[in-house]
Amino acid sequence: MSTPPPSDASAFPEVVEIERALYRVTYFSSRARQHERLMAAAGVPLDRAGAALLRKMADEEPMRPGELAARLGVEASHVTRTVQQLERSGHVVRVPDPDDRRAQRIELTDAGREAIARIRETGVRGMQAALAHWPEEDLRRLATLFHRMVDDFLAHAAKADADSPADRAPALPRGRPLTVR
Repeated sequence: MSTPPPSDASAFPEVVEIERALYRVTYFSSRARQHERLMAAAGVPLDRAGAALLRKMADEEPMRPGELAARLGVEASHVTRTVQQLERSGHVVRVPDPDDRRAQRIELTDAGREAIARIRETGVRGMQAALAHWPEEDLRRLATLFHRMVDDFLAHAAKADADSPADRAPALPRGRPLTVR
């Protein structure tokens, strides 16, 4: 049985405020209208799924579609559809996997790298304008603490995933159908 999360009363007030602020940032940045503005300003006609996939690929080596789906936390079919759209638009290509010639990896093209560079530059310009009145030391401290927080979140999530009973369930032998009773 899992332990319920602490109520606001038992949590540090600062942690409650951080959670609230992160929710506001996440909500704002994930809005369709905000995404459309960013893409228009960058001159890159990508939907949110395509932009997320390109961003992830820009930070990683070429990878198989299944691995990309796992890292994005989405179903493989979503990645397949998005990769097909990005192939048609010239942002990605499939290349042979050097470890297994039967498999393919997805790789950014020059157009894909240029698109991500424009998206990031546009995002940075907008953020720079919003934070222009902040002292440089505050920006430096925020960047350091933000990276530290994200690293701790990722470590916590990895531990939770490793401790999850679903992750320890035995796999069914191949070829044997799963029956639900």
